[in-house]
Amino acid sequence: MAFSDAVRAGFRKDLEGLKEAGIFKVERFIHSAQAADIEVEFPAGSPPRKAINMCANNYLGLSSHPEVVKAAHAGLDSRGYGMSSVRFICGTQDIHKELEGRMTAFLGTEDTILFPSCMDANAGVFEALLNESDVMISDRLVHASIIDGIRLCKAEHDTFKHANMEHLESKLELHKDKRLKVVITDGVFSMDGDTAPLGELVALCERRGAMVFVDDSHSTGFIGKTGRGTHEKYGVVGKIDIITTTFGKALGGASGGCVSGRREIVEMCRQRARPYLFSNTIAPVVVAGVLRVLDILAGSTERRDKLEKNAAYWRKGLTEAGFVLKEGDTPIVPVMLFNAKLSQDFSRDLFEHGIYAIGFFFPVVPKGAARIRTQISAGHETRHLDKALEAFIKVGKKHGILGKTKEEIVARYGA
Repeated sequence: MAFSDAVRAGFRKDLEGLKEAGIFKVERFIHSAQAADIEVEFPAGSPPRKAINMCANNYLGLSSHPEVVKAAHAGLDSRGYGMSSVRFICGTQDIHKELEGRMTAFLGTEDTILFPSCMDANAGVFEALLNESDVMISDRLVHASIIDGIRLCKAEHDTFKHANMEHLESKLELHKDKRLKVVITDGVFSMDGDTAPLGELVALCERRGAMVFVDDSHSTGFIGKTGRGTHEKYGVVGKIDIITTTFGKALGGASGGCVSGRREIVEMCRQRARPYLFSNTIAPVVVAGVLRVLDILAGSTERRDKLEKNAAYWRKGLTEAGFVLKEGDTPIVPVMLFNAKLSQDFSRDLFEHGIYAIGFFFPVVPKGAARIRTQISAGHETRHLDKALEAFIKVGKKHGILGKTKEEIVARYGA
């Protein structure tokens, strides 16, 4: 069917419905480098305003770190702007292999393969490994990119209740006759900020003969004693069969991702993973930057330690102010508002006070679970956090939610 006037009108009606409901997503334009202090154009066409960024994945504050930028410049000068090719044709440089080796050592695995993004890694890994004789059993709150990867695979798919090991064991018993069983989880769940109980999960999978897949995108670089990830936090380094992660968050914040794990699994991805075979290689400038990030992390845990302190300070302040928070001990601290329109209004009011934080609502999170997801960075100083907390309290008072329970907020605003 052609894109007729009637079709156009139908789309416009749907878009107007989103606007009327107060849940229309509007982009903000940043006029500065990614950092704790940024300049933001919002709404479109207005002069840029200074704001404190409270919602970036820039966990270690390295997105605009001078040493990382310098390394990226050097990579640009020595290896060029882009590869103009996929890996197996003429898209592999020495630095790509160097980064794969460095990530293998950092994560404590057997081998690593780079992908254009972690979304591509998740899209390619399952289809490359599994067939109709296998089963994938995923936590019900896994990231959307994992769900997309699962949909591309012909293996059977089942789920278990979030972080519920008893329910997982019942599913492993149900599928005990499958050729391969793969249990799939995030390391840190990006919307809630909690972590998967990897110690229990790995022990259970060992007993039941199942492989373990962990997407550690919101963990790599800063969770665990030396920032290796959730597998370090729970003492199971070397026991995770498949780890996917990103370079687009703590490890410089640019782009790119990888699959790291058992040697044979990585080789199967090299042979069969479609995003690897049919997408251009990560740009050399990004590879050079990530290599410098790994040097910084190898030299000190200072940034990881500062991030941990910042996150605890921020969570304590919000709790004492009377906000409803999701429990957790990571830099992801969701402030629960439960109503989609309220989350948008709250976000706009925060911006008026110089705080940049975005409201999340369905379908990004479940219906009735709208929130402001705050994310703390090692780039934040106490003055940033204090100013942000002051703004949150002012806006919270305006909307009458401080000290209120979930039930009281829902009664006033709806879910």
